[in-house]
Amino acid sequence: MSVRLYIGNLPQNFDNKELEALLASVAEGIRFKAVLDKETGNCRGFGFANIDDKKVANTLIDQLNGREFNGNNLRVERSERRDSNNGNARRGGGNSNNNSQGGNRKGAKKIVHSDAPNPEAPDPRWAGELSKLKELLDNQKTAV
Repeated sequence: MSVRLYIGNLPQNFDNKELEALLASVAEGIRFKAVLDKETGNCRGFGFANIDDKKVANTLIDQLNGREFNGNNLRVERSERRDSNNGNARRGGGNSNNNSQGGNRKGAKKIVHSDAPNPEAPDPRWAGELSKLKELLDNQKTAV
């Protein structure tokens, strides 16, 4: 079974052949595919490499993770494969075992973003003045 690695923090304008040469310097038989933006066709800054040998994959991670490549430090780590059924369930696809509450996500906390002001938070227009007042209060010394 092959090992799939995530290779991230790639420069936007990197040359695929340069990266393949870097991968080949570690070992032969590494297949790399960059993830491209649908609209522009440019690299989105990451891709995936498939390697047939686990030892070679570990060597690649050790040698390239954090290594400088065209001005960026690469991020190389194992990629977890998605199960095709779970991927469909996340998108609302045909997994009939999930209920309307999201199936296996019952315990997940949902964060709701709102533009409405938080009644407990100070007015952002006065944040600078408020921080000055807090600093003045902290600097005051009380008589004992």
